[in-house]
Amino acid sequence: MGRKDSVWSLGEGQLPEDIDKQIETPPLSTLLIEKPLGGSITVGGDITFIAKVEAKDLLRKPSIKWFKGKWMDLASKTGKHLQLKESFDRFTKIHTFEMHIIKAKENYAGNYRCEVTYKDKFDSCSFDLEQPMFDTTDLLFFSQYHTLLFLRTCCKIFLVALTSHGISMSVVTREPKQEETPEVDVWEILKNARPDEYEKIAFTYGITDLRGLLKRLKKTKKEEKKSEAFAKKLETAYQVDKGGKIRFIVDMADPTVELKWYKNGQEIRPTPKYIFEHKGTQRIMVINNCQINDDAAYSVVAGDEKSTTELFVKELPINIVKELEPVKTTVNERIELECEVSEEGAKVKWYKQTYFNFGKCSSLLAPLTLLVKPLKIIQDLENVTVMLGQPLKLHCEIYPGNVPGRWYLNGKLIQASDRINILHRAKLEAESSTIHDAGDYTFVPEGYSQSLCAKVHVIDPPRVHLDALNCPDNTVTIVAGNKLRLEIPISGEPAPRVVWMKGERVILDTGSRVRAETFADHTCLTIDVTEREDTGNYKIVLQNEAGEDTASIKIKVVDIPDPPQAPLVPAVGGDWCTMTWDPPHYDGGSPILGYFIERKKKQSSRWMRLNFDLCKETTFEPKKMIEGVPYEVRVFAVNAIGVSKPCEPSKPFIPLAVTSEPTNLIVDDVTDTTVTMKWRPPDTIGAAGLDGYQVEYCFEGTDEWIVSNTEITEKTKYTITGLPPETKILVRVKAINKAGPSPPRTTQHSILVKEVIEPPKIRIPRHLKQTYIRKVGEVVNLVVPFMGKPRPKVSWLKNGEPIEASQVSIRNTDCDSIIFIRRAERKHSGKYEMAVQVEKHVDTALLDIQIVECCPRLVATEGQCRQKDYGTLVTPPAFNTEACRACHLNGMCSVGQEWYTCVEHYHRTCVTVTELVVGNEYFFRVFAENMCGLSESATVTKDSALIVKQGLQLKNPEYIDYDFTEPPKFTQPLVDTFAIAGYNATLNCSVRANPRPKVIWMKNKIMIIDDPRYRMFSNQGVCTLEIRKPSPFDGGVYTCKAINDLGEAQVECKLEVKGQYGLMTVMRVFVITVGNAVLVCMHMQGS
Repeated sequence: MGRKDSVWSLGEGQLPEDIDKQIETPPLSTLLIEKPLGGSITVGGDITFIAKVEAKDLLRKPSIKWFKGKWMDLASKTGKHLQLKESFDRFTKIHTFEMHIIKAKENYAGNYRCEVTYKDKFDSCSFDLEQPMFDTTDLLFFSQYHTLLFLRTCCKIFLVALTSHGISMSVVTREPKQEETPEVDVWEILKNARPDEYEKIAFTYGITDLRGLLKRLKKTKKEEKKSEAFAKKLETAYQVDKGGKIRFIVDMADPTVELKWYKNGQEIRPTPKYIFEHKGTQRIMVINNCQINDDAAYSVVAGDEKSTTELFVKELPINIVKELEPVKTTVNERIELECEVSEEGAKVKWYKQTYFNFGKCSSLLAPLTLLVKPLKIIQDLENVTVMLGQPLKLHCEIYPGNVPGRWYLNGKLIQASDRINILHRAKLEAESSTIHDAGDYTFVPEGYSQSLCAKVHVIDPPRVHLDALNCPDNTVTIVAGNKLRLEIPISGEPAPRVVWMKGERVILDTGSRVRAETFADHTCLTIDVTEREDTGNYKIVLQNEAGEDTASIKIKVVDIPDPPQAPLVPAVGGDWCTMTWDPPHYDGGSPILGYFIERKKKQSSRWMRLNFDLCKETTFEPKKMIEGVPYEVRVFAVNAIGVSKPCEPSKPFIPLAVTSEPTNLIVDDVTDTTVTMKWRPPDTIGAAGLDGYQVEYCFEGTDEWIVSNTEITEKTKYTITGLPPETKILVRVKAINKAGPSPPRTTQHSILVKEVIEPPKIRIPRHLKQTYIRKVGEVVNLVVPFMGKPRPKVSWLKNGEPIEASQVSIRNTDCDSIIFIRRAERKHSGKYEMAVQVEKHVDTALLDIQIVECCPRLVATEGQCRQKDYGTLVTPPAFNTEACRACHLNGMCSVGQEWYTCVEHYHRTCVTVTELVVGNEYFFRVFAENMCGLSESATVTKDSALIVKQGLQLKNPEYIDYDFTEPPKFTQPLVDTFAIAGYNATLNCSVRANPRPKVIWMKNKIMIIDDPRYRMFSNQGVCTLEIRKPSPFDGGVYTCKAINDLGEAQVECKLEVKGQYGLMTVMRVFVITVGNAVLVCMHMQGS
């Protein structure tokens, strides 16, 4: 459409001889595969514009914008009258963008534009929307008189309409045109006008898009910096007539700079339409044969600088050069209507009635007179009955024979196709008849009011189409309790009678739970709530006048299995038991997949699941039970449908464990007829306690164990009597409690029943194996145990001489010897020798006893002192090492003149004193120390130590690069989760590894790959598995496994999916008032 709201500066025009040269516009579209087309709409009507973009080579959805005029973005105008929609076809990979105009108003006409952008690609398309003022229809077959009368009436209506719209009669009477008013440059007026005059100027000169012009004017008023690349830039805007030629000229300051021309941001390449010229410093782009799609923004880029402009294409009005001429003809004669317009390729619309259009388009009116000949029927149509699939032929004869006509079936026009042939205008043939061919056929000759009619009846034997079930072996499987609705397509003409049967019983359509219904093209069997008894074969019988057909369908109702039999517990341990059970009598029509086992304490009501993986066998061993607590167990059967009800609990049982075997079984004494054994209690006794012990023995070389004590003994020592002398026996001991006897503890070697001599052996205590030191005046009491049989003789010596009884008291027993000194003195020090003798066997031991007192006065008073490493090395004089075990060093600074302690309890004869102040002078003294305390006097150094500052050496530390690689390790494991069926569930865990691991998700040890129900994410080590709308079948054990070059790791969790909760019903409401508080309690009942 041409723009009449403003006047722009014009570019160079096109020579008259170049107007007729049509230059094809190169296709710039790279995205749009279907562009929106212009259309016409009346006020209050609806219209839709569609643009399609192919997305095979696109990674994401392209962006689209709809504009009206030059700048108005329609995205902000959506609402009641304008809607924008988007859709995407996954099979054809095509984006479809739609713009719906609903109940159009008078100002909706104009030019529209659609722009599509994807990354660096751009495409646009312009289209027009027209609004005709009048559209008179349904004017058919007027005679010449009625035609002239109608035209006269329409002219009167036309004149009244023009007068109501303020159009003077001079335009209608085609008076000579007045001189055109000179064109006004609106840009110059706006530039020189004040802001408060903008609206007045827009109203005067008919500017509709004032806001867009003001934006451009604001940019124009800014002072432009002097361009370094352009000596003269493009004008602000250009205007050219449609089909004309335009030249864009820029003057370059630097002719060596490379130029690029752009149209709406897309680079322009040289083509026959776009021609680039160089004239000195001028760069020229010529656009030939300008069309509406050339109306756009153009820019030229030279280096970093850019010059922009806009081109407005003015569309010239289309005039009718040669008008239509009146034509007279007869029916079935060919006529031609011819007119001539001012522009080649103009859009022309033909109407079969009077058409008025006010605007830039012109219209013509030509009367057409038809002369009708009388019609004579030679052969009328006859009714036909045909079998389905057989050829169908209809024929009639009329005069005149060249009169065309149309065939109708039940009032609908019949079009010729590959199956239906219309021959000689009055003959119709169909190769193979179908059910839809039955009905009333009518042949209507054109131009006549008469018609020929006939009825076609198509019959077809009944058939049952079981292929639509898509079930193997025609077997339908359904879960008990669900609603079953089987729709079986049937065919037959006329409609057959349908009978459903199960065995010999007929299913009626009036049944309450099970009923059969029949419709036009299918029959339906409905079971509202399926039960196990509904399993069986169902028969369908179809009958009509063309024949009979039968079919059989098998319905299998599957359900959860019956509960298993009550389990038995044949064996019980300390924290385990063994249980067995029998499978259920009815498996629900589906094989048993396994069993779930639960247990609970007898006095508790909370059952605990013991296995998360199905148990395939009918035996199970529960573990980790508390010993001494009564338990009950029960079993659930599981098939593909679900979990059965629990079976009856088992009889209560108590886990009890026997004790561990007794420990430290040894021989205490042996005589010629008896053997005395000793042992320690078991390490583990358990909740059943310990009742006593049972002692058994057997003779060497036999396997017969003889019980020595008929009644259990509670002691840990027992003597076996009545044994034959000089025989060898093996002895074992069992611990007895309520759970039974424990594993036996047996002697490793056989025992000879004979009293033997045991060599003596002294067991010196550990603290007596080194020098035993005591202070003067303390008590000395030493016990030295020994062994030997018979009772050994004990003797003591001190330094090789007998011990005087007045100084040291000695007392001997069967198993030890005690040496006692009431008040120790220095003379009691010495080496004590103990001798133990049994017949010829002797064992000796040496005890070193030392009695000490405080250190004596030091004899030497001279010492040596030398400086070393910022400290002082002091060598004290020699002293009695037997009495003195340590020394005590004091130091005195020459500044403070006070003694302070440098080292305490020091055992060496040299020491290094640190942390001395540089520049000070120090003296030192040494005390001797033993377990009695410090010596009375100290040795003082004669020379002082002067601390002199020395230089420092810096040693740079060495650093070892840290190895950050590590195998996968889960820092946050998966957690057992419960989910609700129909709501998304997520499983999360976190893993640490370097290099980055590969994460694999598995369900029941099966890898999850390309399953649309699962989505897997991994971000910063956090692994997430999203399960979309899970069902109870999605429950199981899920595993997340991480793998890299250094190793692998995995974590597991169990997901249990529960069904959605049903509706709840409020049965009772209780209101309790306590002080100022009100408590409302509701009793709910429901599924």
